[in-house]
Amino acid sequence: MDRRSPVDTEAADPDAGWLATVMHVAFFVLLCSSLTRYLLVHPGAPGTPWVIALAVVLALLYVLGPVLGPRQTEGRGGRAEGRGTALTTAHGLWLAAVIGAWLTLVALAPSFGWCAVPLFYTGLRSLRTRSAIILVALLTAIVVGAQVKLRLRFGFDPNLVFAPPAVAAVATAVFIYSQRQADRLRTVIIDLVRARRELAATERREGTLAERQRLSMEIHDTLAQGLSSQQMLLQAADRLWDSDPDAARRHIRTAESIAELNLAEARRFVHDLAPADLAGGGGLAEALRALAERESSDTLQVRFHQDGTPATALPDRVQAALLRIAQGALANIRKHADAGAAALTLSHLDDQVVLDIADDGRGFDPVEKPGGVRGHGLPAMRARARQLGGTLTIESAPGEGTVLTAVIPLSPPS
Repeated sequence: MDRRSPVDTEAADPDAGWLATVMHVAFFVLLCSSLTRYLLVHPGAPGTPWVIALAVVLALLYVLGPVLGPRQTEGRGGRAEGRGTALTTAHGLWLAAVIGAWLTLVALAPSFGWCAVPLFYTGLRSLRTRSAIILVALLTAIVVGAQVKLRLRFGFDPNLVFAPPAVAAVATAVFIYSQRQADRLRTVIIDLVRARRELAATERREGTLAERQRLSMEIHDTLAQGLSSQQMLLQAADRLWDSDPDAARRHIRTAESIAELNLAEARRFVHDLAPADLAGGGGLAEALRALAERESSDTLQVRFHQDGTPATALPDRVQAALLRIAQGALANIRKHADAGAAALTLSHLDDQVVLDIADDGRGFDPVEKPGGVRGHGLPAMRARARQLGGTLTIESAPGEGTVLTAVIPLSPPS
C-alpha cells in the first residue's frame, strides 16, 4: 500500500504540483481582495478588527495544509484504480478549522465567499469522492446564500442562485474525471510493466531450458556414450585378461582412444561455455587487449591499458564477466555512440578489480529512461556485475561521451 502526502504526490507529478501552486496563489489573492473590498466598502465598521483577525488566522491555517496533508492510499492489489485518500487526524482537524474560520468570515463579510473556489480543490484532494462532493455542495450553498444576502437590496438575480452551483458542478466533475483517468492510466502502466517483466522472465527461462536441453543432448551423444563404451571394453578386457591377453590389451587400447576423444569433447564444451578470448589461457588482460585490437577500425580506435598487476590470478567467473561487459559496452559504442575513440582500462586494486570503458561519442542521459528501456545491453551488464557482488555505474551527458565503470570485489560479499 502506497502512502504519500500531497507534497510527495506533487513531487512525483509535476502537473499536480503546478495545479496546487495555482490554487494556493488563487486562495491568497481572493482572500486579500475580499479583505480589501471589505475595508473599502465598510470603513470604520465595528467588526473590522474581527474580520482582519479572522483573515489572518485563515491565512495561517491554510499555510499549514501541505504540512498536515492527507495520505494517499491505493485499492486492492496495489492498483491505482479505486485509490482513495485517508485523512490523518491532524489533517482532519486542520480542514475543519479552515472551513470553520471561512464560515465565520462569510457570516461577517459575505464577500469572502469567493474563497470557496480554492477550498473546493482542497476538499477534492483531501476527501474521498462522496465526502468531497457533499463538502462542495455545502460550500456552494453557503456561497449562494452569502451572495444573495449581499445583493438582496438590488433585487433578485438568478445568476447568483444558479451560476455558482453550475460552476462548482462542472469543476468537480472535471476534477474527478481527470483523477479517475489518471488512475486508469497508472493501472495500465503498472500492468504493462508487470507483463514486460513476466515476458522477460519467461524468455530467460525458455532460453535456459533450451540451453540445458542442448547440453544434455551433447553430453548424452558424446561423453555418456563414450563412458559407456569404455566401461564395456574394460569389463571385456577384465574377463579376457587371463585367457586372451592380446585381446584384453586391444580392448584397453580402444578404451584409451575413446577416453582421448571424450577428453577432447569435454575441452570443447569448456571452450564453448567460456568466452573464446579466455579459452587460450592468456588471462583477462590479454583477452581485453585482443578485444581492443579486434574492435579497432578506421572509424573507431580502441585502446587497452592495464593499471597494476593482480596479486593472484582472477577467478574465472570474474574474468568472464568483465570480458562480457567489455564486449557489450564496445558493441553499444559501435551501435549508438558515434564515437571515434574508446579506451579499456583494467585496474587492479587491493580488494577489487575495476574495468573502465570510456568513449568520446555523443553521450546520453542515464536517468532519462531507467529500467532498461534503452535495450537489454546495460541491464545484462548490471546483472553480471551484481551476480559477483559488484556494481556498474554510468557517467554520461549528451555531447560529452560516456564512461562505464564495473567494480568487482575480489573477496566474496559477506
